[in-house]
Amino acid sequence: MSKSTLAIILGGGQGSRLFPLTQRRSKPAVPIGGKYRLVDIPISNCINSNIHRMFVLTQFNSASLNQHIKNTFQFGHFSTAFVDILAAEQTPDNPTWFQGTADAVRQCMQYFLNHEFDYALILSGDQLYQMDFNDMIAAHESSGAGITIATLPVNAKDAPEFGILKTNEESLITSFIEKPHRDLLPEWSSEVSEESKAEGKHYLASMGIYIFNRQLLIDLMSTTEAKDFGKEIIPQAIGNHKILSYQYEGYWTDIGNIDSFFEANLRLTDEIPKFNLFDNLSKIFTRARVLPPSKITNASTIDRSIIAEGSIIDGTSIEHSVIGIRNRIGKGSKISNSYLMGNDYYQNLDEMTYNYENNIVNLGIGERCTINNAIIDKNCRIGKDVTLNGGSHLEDVDTELYTVKGGIIVIKKGALLPDGFTI
Repeated sequence: MSKSTLAIILGGGQGSRLFPLTQRRSKPAVPIGGKYRLVDIPISNCINSNIHRMFVLTQFNSASLNQHIKNTFQFGHFSTAFVDILAAEQTPDNPTWFQGTADAVRQCMQYFLNHEFDYALILSGDQLYQMDFNDMIAAHESSGAGITIATLPVNAKDAPEFGILKTNEESLITSFIEKPHRDLLPEWSSEVSEESKAEGKHYLASMGIYIFNRQLLIDLMSTTEAKDFGKEIIPQAIGNHKILSYQYEGYWTDIGNIDSFFEANLRLTDEIPKFNLFDNLSKIFTRARVLPPSKITNASTIDRSIIAEGSIIDGTSIEHSVIGIRNRIGKGSKISNSYLMGNDYYQNLDEMTYNYENNIVNLGIGERCTINNAIIDKNCRIGKDVTLNGGSHLEDVDTELYTVKGGIIVIKKGALLPDGFTI
């Protein structure tokens, strides 16, 4: 089955809703879970489903994404497996950047068609989920559909945020509406499982995961100028092609903005998280780093938290937080409800000593800091006695050093906060 499927992972646009995390990197390259990147999720789902030929489409700040994929996903010299990045490029035929999801696929079709495949599996690069795509492909094949859409049962509160569809008794899609107003919802309920009904989930939402038959994808890309799959291609195809709804009832979340990104990371600290990093059958693959184990000294206290490798934690209180790779956290600091992404490198002892003697802030979190409801991007230098207390009392703001969105403080990559700095 894997040989018949080619995966196309959409890297998204400028990622403005995830700003400032996307200020210097593309959305798929944003660090998640302390040691991963967002793009690792769809790639790992493919590898776990024995789909080993993947293209990642992107157009903004691609350098770190290129480096991550090059250093991470290396297959054998005699393997046909690959993960290739296709960045938007101007050509005589296409003088513009990608104008939407469908336009991105259209502009890259020449590269896809160099490979043999029966099905194109189109995925988003900014979702958190674990799915065996073989089940979806099998359902697609047995139904004889030209297109299959992965769908998720949702409740009335969430439905207006999605594309909502209706199905018949054969799970074929009969109608589709993009982000319906709440007043229209009674007309858009679908048949879902008893478990979903019990949870008040009566509506089927598109997950932005599609399977297209090869020839149908070629035909659609060559006969329409539609720019987007969800808003144009799918609605226009209903009634003209056989489209299957494949219901998925596992954990899935769209990492669309700072709030959802923050929540998804902190939910990884749950006693039994819905997104399971400890699953033998659904491993999340990422760059293999040669890092020492984390060191925790001077009676630090840690509760409901994830600590990535290579960190040095000294006399610190950490609660309900994700601590990324190579973090240094000073004595007496208190970290709660926060995501500290960590650092790309270590400072040596000579450099740290020089900085200390000359009142230069070292990499990491200084002594006696209080950090709550915050995201600290990579390679930040946080001085001593710094207080970052996020919450609803803060207004949204964007400065050179930090951004506040929905009460969440985001310290920008590489920022330096001097001793005593307070938000």
